[in-house]
Amino acid sequence: MRMNYLNAINRVLRRLREDEVSSVTSTAYAKLVGDYVNDAVRLVEDSWDWSVLRKEIAVDTVENQREYNLSGVSQMFKTLSVSNSTQKCYVNAGTQVGLQSDKFINAANASVPDNYVYTGYVENVGGMGVAFYPVPNKVYNLTFNVVDRSEELTEGSDTIVVPYLPVIQFATAMAAEERGETGGASAQALYGMAKSSLADAISMDAARFPTETIWYDV
Repeated sequence: MRMNYLNAINRVLRRLREDEVSSVTSTAYAKLVGDYVNDAVRLVEDSWDWSVLRKEIAVDTVENQREYNLSGVSQMFKTLSVSNSTQKCYVNAGTQVGLQSDKFINAANASVPDNYVYTGYVENVGGMGVAFYPVPNKVYNLTFNVVDRSEELTEGSDTIVVPYLPVIQFATAMAAEERGETGGASAQALYGMAKSSLADAISMDAARFPTETIWYDV
């Protein structure tokens, strides 16, 4: 079950003993809480390679074409793997030095693209530039397996795709810390509850990927 942006803001407001709102821009404080919700979403998303944020992006090479655009990714994505289904092998993360050397020394020696290098985000087309070396000598079907951030929440109906409970708890802790909350649970205690909920959510999602055990401390 998922939660939308407006409901998340109201959940935080209730925990702070504030009146609920009918829209995400109803009051200045609702806007501030909305900022905390977005900050908490980023914190939770960056804590684990969530299954819901994983996607595959296909890139089909063209003979003697080195550079391509990895469309549909933000500037903050993470690459898990790149595979070549044509050759049934993986493509390695290369280096700028390796790319430049291949351009100057082996430019005429097209072959299987063993390495990829990101060349920078292409703002006008909304994607990441990627180059391969050696330069492909024919069509290869490549697949980028990535984890990418969700878009910032702006509308009340926008959905939080990661587990929402730690998001609510982290946002509440941020708001309580900002206003020096002492009437209820302290900000420190709220952060502790949020971290516990996050650990539980990660454990559940990690069970789907038993060979992947890297967590990111928050």
